[in-house]
Amino acid sequence: MIDLRSDTVTRPGAAMLQAMMAAETGDDVYRDDPTVKALEAEAARLSGKAAALFFPTGTQANLVALLSHCERGEEYIVGQQAHNYKYEAGGAAVLGSIQPQPILAADDGTLPLDEVAAAIKPDDIHFARTRLLSLENTHHGKVLPLHYLAEAFQFTREHKLALHIDGARIFNAVAAQQVPLETIARYCDTLSVCLSKGLGAPVGSLLCGDAACIERARRWRKMVGGGMRQAGILAAAGLYALQHNVARLKEDHDNAAWLGQQLHETGVEVVDQQTNMVFIRIPAGQVEPLKAWMEARDVLISVGPSTRLVTHMDVDRAALEKVVTYWKAFLQQ
Repeated sequence: MIDLRSDTVTRPGAAMLQAMMAAETGDDVYRDDPTVKALEAEAARLSGKAAALFFPTGTQANLVALLSHCERGEEYIVGQQAHNYKYEAGGAAVLGSIQPQPILAADDGTLPLDEVAAAIKPDDIHFARTRLLSLENTHHGKVLPLHYLAEAFQFTREHKLALHIDGARIFNAVAAQQVPLETIARYCDTLSVCLSKGLGAPVGSLLCGDAACIERARRWRKMVGGGMRQAGILAAAGLYALQHNVARLKEDHDNAAWLGQQLHETGVEVVDQQTNMVFIRIPAGQVEPLKAWMEARDVLISVGPSTRLVTHMDVDRAALEKVVTYWKAFLQQ
């Protein structure tokens, strides 16, 4: 099966599974799981932050970040298409009574700072207090420029806001910009890092930040059901991913660039390609036939008028060559 629906579909390889089976464990709620502590220490080191906290999911890590920065009746400014506004079931509003203030992102994935400034509420009893700016990097495959992050961080200092980065694919940004994670993370107060996308771990995310914020996050994690016991089995997969699977992300980017070029030459309308994502536009009449055609050939894609193809560690160049061949045959029938 060739699965291009998302990089969330990756499966742990033999070496990662072996690391999981050999993991030393303890009770993480008591803070005595050595493998969890090793993973958190590594994440803190890589990000340049004082501390990190392990979560079962990225949704929970982002939710806890928002809960740690904002109190009931306060708000965060976020992109209209950002994951922790649009795709996380409204958790901040439902569970935290935190108001989202969404604004449209620019074409490069950034939130224009003049529009962010206009969205900040004055200190008035009629309004929710604006406490946080939340960015996403990468945003639909787009890497936020370092100069923008520096400007956004300075902007939040001037406006007395915190800055959170949803870094579900932050290591794709690291690979694309060829910089250490710390170079990006210095421009935020907190950073979430997903281990179960391009890095190939079966589950898990981390939240990185200063010691006080991570202590608040630990309490919130327990409250929302994220306190785990012998979690070292899962943490071992994340530790292996950070130590072995970061550098290879460039291969996913190269494969996505190759796939986008090949499909373009085939006559497919390629709208955009950055990092490990190829966005294409498919005529309405071809959507269902193409989906059925590919599924009959063991290729899974999330087909729609706007379709995203995602490369990852479980799809090599040979598999992509098959996809292109199948696509050509579909168009020629």
